[in-house]
Amino acid sequence: MFDPACPSSVTPIRIGDKWAGMVLICLEHGPRRFSELRVPLRGVTPKVLTETLRGLERDGMVVRTVYPEVPPRVEYELTPLGRTLFGPIAACREWAAKHLPEMLAARDAYERREAVVD
Repeated sequence: MFDPACPSSVTPIRIGDKWAGMVLICLEHGPRRFSELRVPLRGVTPKVLTETLRGLERDGMVVRTVYPEVPPRVEYELTPLGRTLFGPIAACREWAAKHLPEMLAARDAYERREAVVD
C-alpha cells in the first residue's frame, strides 16, 4: 500500500511524539542543560527526556556538548537542521489552535462509547 521508499518511516518527529517538538521549542533561544529542560517539561520523566534527546541528536536536530569540568557540564543545542522544524511545528500548533476542541470532543465521544462496550 505504501511505497517502501516513502520517507514517513524515518521522519524525526512523528505526529504522536509527545516530547520532541516541545524539546525543540525549549531550545529555540539557545542551549540548555538537562535540568533546565526539565523545568518547562515538568511532566517528562528523566528516562523519556534522555531518550528524546538521544533521538534528536541521532537525527542531527540537536547537538550535545560535554564540557570538561568537575562535575561535567552537558548542554543541548539546536543544529541548523533542527531549526528547520520550526515551520512544521508552527503549522501543527496552528492546526491545534483551530481544531483542538473538535478533537477533544471526538476523544470524549470515543471514551464514552468504549466505556459502554466494556
